[in-house]
Amino acid sequence: MNRENHRGYKFDWITIILFLLLVAFGWLNIMSASHEGEIQSYFDMNQLYGKHLIFLGLTFFLIVLILSVEAKFYERFASIIYIIAMLALVGLFIFGKDVNGARSWYGIGTMTLQPSEFAKFATALAVAKYMSDLQTNMNTLKDQLKAVIIIVVPAILILLQNDAGSTLVYASFFFVFYREGLQQVYLIIALSTIILAVLALKYGLIVTTVISTFILFIIYFFRRKKRSSMIQSVVILLICISFSAGVKLFYQHVLQAHQQNRISLWLRLEKDPILLEKMKKEEAYNLIQSEKAISSGGIWGKGFLQGTRTKGKFVPEQETDYIFSTVGEEWGFLGSAFVVILFMGLIIRVLYLAESQKSQFSRVYGYGVASVFFIHFTINTGMVMGLIPTVGIPLPFFSYGGSGLWGFTILLFIFVKLDSNKINEW
Repeated sequence: MNRENHRGYKFDWITIILFLLLVAFGWLNIMSASHEGEIQSYFDMNQLYGKHLIFLGLTFFLIVLILSVEAKFYERFASIIYIIAMLALVGLFIFGKDVNGARSWYGIGTMTLQPSEFAKFATALAVAKYMSDLQTNMNTLKDQLKAVIIIVVPAILILLQNDAGSTLVYASFFFVFYREGLQQVYLIIALSTIILAVLALKYGLIVTTVISTFILFIIYFFRRKKRSSMIQSVVILLICISFSAGVKLFYQHVLQAHQQNRISLWLRLEKDPILLEKMKKEEAYNLIQSEKAISSGGIWGKGFLQGTRTKGKFVPEQETDYIFSTVGEEWGFLGSAFVVILFMGLIIRVLYLAESQKSQFSRVYGYGVASVFFIHFTINTGMVMGLIPTVGIPLPFFSYGGSGLWGFTILLFIFVKLDSNKINEW
């Protein structure tokens, strides 16, 4: 008998219960957002919520399969799984199907499959495999670049398919790098570039230069080695000015018109009232309707299946990227807070379990899982409420679609399996 099977497993039921609550509540909101007319049957296959039940049934089959496989399998074959996922992304350029302007799906009969959703867990496995290698040292530039390449490859392939939202998710793995020893200076650089980009777009190159000069002067004033600090400050200032100018050029000449308009609306860059009104009717229509739906829910919400804006189909794509607006309208602030608590509870639980792992592979993978969920949850809810620019990205376990549901389930339950095996790793 296999020694691993002989010693047994102990699955973390808190994680599993949080998953079940999210999936169940997600299905209820898909029903609200997608039903047409009176609900005759919960198993109506002509309705999206009926089809989603099939996805849920297959999800539980996937869970049983994942938990039945030997835990070491995921570490042993992580590289092969990653290569298969990358080949699936490359294959889209030849056999892919265009949906809403993105070539991100394979057509299988009447169904579609989105490989980018599965590439996330494959990348998390590959990152964990590489970083747990005894020869990997995240303090060296060579190993840092290799780790970055692992996440850049799927990100570029997905970006070339015109799916910018899914591309952003791969930035979440830098949290994993930071946990495993990446120097703090990289985190400071990342935050600084974001702030500089926003300042450059919002206030222009001159204001950004003045602010950067002022901050660098303060840093220089408190440094002891004035001579070397002066040289460093000048070099950094030149880099900041060049970057700010580059951001403006990138915004004007690289981003597509609808992407420019979304950023413009978010930062309130457009001053022409006629153009602004036109943008609100086009790029910002979904967002405005979503905000109205959420605000109309108040504290208690209008009740399940009672959302007037949801029933009236005011919010396009409400069963997918904008599903959180259904939560806000029908379940109100309290229901929305409950969803936030569930997601934060799941993320914190995964992080807690990751820290208790005895193998570095399991720990790194756990941090990858938590980071992916955190980015998805933060971007999706922030987008729906207008806190960040509109980006097409699903809410895990809530948005309609088999690929997303299965991808997130595999991502989570591989970690559940790895965590259950820690009792055998003494």
